[in-house]
Parts: sequence; C-alpha cells; structure tokens
Amino acid sequence: MARNSSIRPLGEINVSPDAIAMVAGIAALECYGVVGMASRSLQDGIAELLRGKDNLTKGIEVSIDGDLVMVDLFVIVEYGTRIKEVARNVIERVRYTIESQLGLAVSAVNVIVQGVRTGVRGAAQ
Repeated sequence: MARNSSIRPLGEINVSPDAIAMVAGIAALECYGVVGMASRSLQDGIAELLRGKDNLTKGIEVSIDGDLVMVDLFVIVEYGTRIKEVARNVIERVRYTIESQLGLAVSAVNVIVQGVRTGVRGAAQ
C-alpha cells in the first residue's frame, strides 16, 4: 500500500509515506543528542553526496501495513550522550508526533544509531 488513507463523510484523506517521513524527521531532529540523520546504506550516502541533496527524509523508512505505520530512523548521535536515553526519547517523540499530528496509529518506531559525532553541540554554543 503506497498511502495510508481514511474515509470520512466528506471524502478520503491520504497521507503519503514521504509526509510521514518528513514529520518523523523533524520530530527526531528536535530531540536532544541527535545531530543528524544517516543514510540507510553506503550506496544511498554516495548518491546523496553526488546529488548534493540533504533533506529531512534522509535516513527514514516508512512501512504501512493496513492502518498501522512502522518507522525506521537511522540517526547520528552526539558523543557523550547516553545513546539508550537518546533513542528512547526519539521513539517517544516520533510516536507522539505522528499520532497527534497525523492521527495515524504507530505500531513501531525503530532507532538505528549509525554513528557518533563529536563537538557538534559544543561548537554551536
């Protein structure tokens, strides 16, 4: 299924996986300790470097099964943070944001830490 839809009395509402990924990406990047999204694979990373494209849906996979949404987030965290706590916060925030803003039921949010980066928050302050 390419879209998650619901039928209302006035018509049908379709939410594309790209829209879900955009909402999830924004929510994840707002979490303390997340410094960026990672590419899902080396090939994806090379392709994005060649295109020069850095968008909010990079590193996010959305699967829709009936009325349930599953999100995989490939993130880069800041060195010195508790990775388990950062991942837990990302899971909670992404689930809450998708459910409250889009009205979709989330079956799972999986956080895959692809890397650790140093000095990102410290350099900005």
